[in-house]
Amino acid sequence: MPLSALSFVLASKKSEITCLQQLLEMGRLVGAVSQLIHVLQRERGTANIFLCSHGELWAEQLSERALQVQLAERAVDDRLQTLDLSGQSMTNAPRLFSRIAAVLHSLSTLPLLRRQIQAQEIGQPEAMRQFNDVIRTHLALIFEAADISGDPPISRALLAMFSFMQGKELAGQERAMGAAGFAARRFDEAAQQQLLDLIESQERCLQTFSEFADARCLALWQQQLNADSSEFERLRRIACTRATPADNGGDTALRWFEVTTARIDGMKGVEDLLEEVLMTCCRQRIDDAQASLAMQQQDIGEIPPHEPHYSALIPPQLSRSVLELVEQQSRQLQAMDTELAGLRATLAERKLVERAKGLLMQHHGMTEPQAHKILRDMAMNQNRKLSDVAEAMLAMSAVLGKKSN
Repeated sequence: MPLSALSFVLASKKSEITCLQQLLEMGRLVGAVSQLIHVLQRERGTANIFLCSHGELWAEQLSERALQVQLAERAVDDRLQTLDLSGQSMTNAPRLFSRIAAVLHSLSTLPLLRRQIQAQEIGQPEAMRQFNDVIRTHLALIFEAADISGDPPISRALLAMFSFMQGKELAGQERAMGAAGFAARRFDEAAQQQLLDLIESQERCLQTFSEFADARCLALWQQQLNADSSEFERLRRIACTRATPADNGGDTALRWFEVTTARIDGMKGVEDLLEEVLMTCCRQRIDDAQASLAMQQQDIGEIPPHEPHYSALIPPQLSRSVLELVEQQSRQLQAMDTELAGLRATLAERKLVERAKGLLMQHHGMTEPQAHKILRDMAMNQNRKLSDVAEAMLAMSAVLGKKSN
């Protein structure tokens, strides 16, 4: 029997439900990765204090932090087990699988790094750089999840969560750098500039979060901002302005770590709410799509069997009732495409900037805030958009790479 126009109307809705179910699974993976990043950040800060105190502080904490990371790794692995490795049921599987491979490879580098830290065979800057690289690969996986979403509400939730997680990671780097400086009883000019860059970059990420987050998440974040202690601001000013902050560096380092950890734990609360909003959004969108499918099936059941809808191509004499179903679905998809186009543009610009920053970090040894500052300054000097400068830099890199081959 030839396929009808109605067959494709129903197939379109069923395909939408399948994509939403994939995004639900991706949301679960994002939640597990979020927790893994959180405990990695804690391990990085603990290692910084240990190394900068020459092993005098928190030696006993190192194994505990490593165990927390290993437990979080298992949770991520459990989520990965649910993925279809054939990629047949997943949108943009090649890019996603490539990101997952990078995550797993980065985790495989941690045992050696931990041994080097325990034996104090590695310096604090290099240890921190390696931890930063591991965390960055995890954040890239979150960004990929946001980029492959074809549903506007879910894309907004993912973009808000990624931006907040990126800001929280920069707050974690600030905690680690501050702990290192206080433990070593010294902040040189370069370290202070890095702290200032980290603070500025945090604000940039949190501004993007504010543009896409829902009201509940924004309210919780404002509550967290109001709860930030005056002691945190005082210690932050000391770190950014004094070369030799205090004589009791070990005590100050531990106090700094304590107050910044309280701040970052508060940020984790916002991150958990963002995850909850994401999962609720996925489930609600699935419920809505399933209800819409049921209604379509009911409407189709009411169409008389003699209606001329049995051709795969819609004939001119197609009945009004069938046309209404087709047009209703088309209007819904068009509205989604229009909203998604704006989000896609934002994501595309973010991706260009992230790739250009990665290029600067890889080839010039810059930190993420330093790389962003270089791009921002170039954009201001040339009176161009940040994404345009990033795109030009990537194009030039591709040309130079070909010439060197």
